[in-house]
Amino acid sequence: LRQAFTATSLKLQRPVCSLTITFTSRLSRNESFVNTGTRRKNRFYHSTVRLLDTIPITFIDRDGSEVPVEAEIGKHILDTAQDNNIELEGACGGELACATCHVIFEKEIYDTLPEKDPEEEDMLDLAFELTDTSRLGCQICVKEEMAGMKVTIPDDGF
Repeated sequence: LRQAFTATSLKLQRPVCSLTITFTSRLSRNESFVNTGTRRKNRFYHSTVRLLDTIPITFIDRDGSEVPVEAEIGKHILDTAQDNNIELEGACGGELACATCHVIFEKEIYDTLPEKDPEEEDMLDLAFELTDTSRLGCQICVKEEMAGMKVTIPDDGF
């Protein structure tokens, strides 16, 4: 039995976090080998994508209702909210040009977050219901240590 394994990595990056996805292929010349992959010219090809790890977090909506979700580690809070149909606008598409993804963290979690950039501070000055633990959801990535946290979405005044 002759086998060869190959791996290709694709690295996607955003300002605060990065994500690596690994694709693996298995090649075999053994005709009696059973495989669920595609057979082409006496070779078997099989691809897999590593499932991303998730943690539970809870969004507290403007009306006070709690919405528990599974958040992918490495994904921005803004993207996590939008993927789970939670009303968090992000009008600029996460480009740090507005304050519509303003969220409020618990004090314990806020203390573990990276420092704010001056640009984020400027945008937060435009936010409604600004608190000492306010951040922009487009600038914060989900980390394993955030499991079980609650993120409050403040009322935007409308």
